[in-house]
Amino acid sequence: MVIGDHQPFEAFNNPPSGLVDPAENDTAKISVPPPRSQWRQMASVFAQNKMAVASVIILIIIALACFLTPYFWHTNQQSLLDQFNNLENAPPSWAHPLGTDVNGFDELGRILYAGRYSLTLGLIAGLITILVGTVYGMISGFYGGIVDGIMMRFLDAFLSIPSLFLLIALVAVFGRSTIFLITVIGLTGWFGNARIVRGDALAIRDLEYSQAAIAMGASKLHVIRRHVFPNSMGIIVTVGTFAVADAILLLSALGFIGLGIQLPATDWGTMLNAGVGDLINGFWWEVYPVTAIFILVIVCINYVGDAMRDIFEVRLRQR
Repeated sequence: MVIGDHQPFEAFNNPPSGLVDPAENDTAKISVPPPRSQWRQMASVFAQNKMAVASVIILIIIALACFLTPYFWHTNQQSLLDQFNNLENAPPSWAHPLGTDVNGFDELGRILYAGRYSLTLGLIAGLITILVGTVYGMISGFYGGIVDGIMMRFLDAFLSIPSLFLLIALVAVFGRSTIFLITVIGLTGWFGNARIVRGDALAIRDLEYSQAAIAMGASKLHVIRRHVFPNSMGIIVTVGTFAVADAILLLSALGFIGLGIQLPATDWGTMLNAGVGDLINGFWWEVYPVTAIFILVIVCINYVGDAMRDIFEVRLRQR
């Protein structure tokens, strides 16, 4: 019903279809994307680092080649007696794409065989390094006081000794079995990692949520487990990645000076030690290929470590 020029009350509640409130129209045009999960943010930051993505692909290819190639391309890398039929220091050919070494072993198969030891020992020793360094650094940094003072002086004493010299002394005294090499590299490479983790634990200990948990009666071990460790995960993962590269370097250094894995097993450093003496004779295939693989692995691990540091940076994830 229309009274004069006025419309009924219902017309104000139901305006004509052609009339739209501007505020409602602006609201309809604004589309808020759903928030991304933390893992998707981290994956996005990692994917933006093209060198890190390429490094991961290269590392996967090298690891698969080292561990799977012996199953479909057989080269005897364990018996010296079976190598008498092969020519020593033979140049590359169809039968031996990278030639043979001084003992008659196929060089390409030898590089992949050594990679299994170098990668496995480096990974295990790196895990031992970061595990011991994380526990030591967190206890020292969170408890502080006299505990931190004693633990840091003990750490400074070991940091004053060059790690390679310490490794040489231990290997010379106790031998160089595979298990011992893993143990000694892992237990002598955590000193610097512990100092880094300690600094992070010192900062987290003084933050509000840690102090609030202590004020509410939480034990120090509980605060370390629920607050310090999760918030230090970024630095732990980053340092752990570089620890693997350091372990591979130390193992190769021991092998290069003749204290690496014993024959018939081998590692990349031992291969370099055996081949560098023949480089003057023109046997380049015993040095350059293994050097290229070794450097490529170390560089790729370092690029991955840089990317792991970036993905735990909050400001980069919020871009």
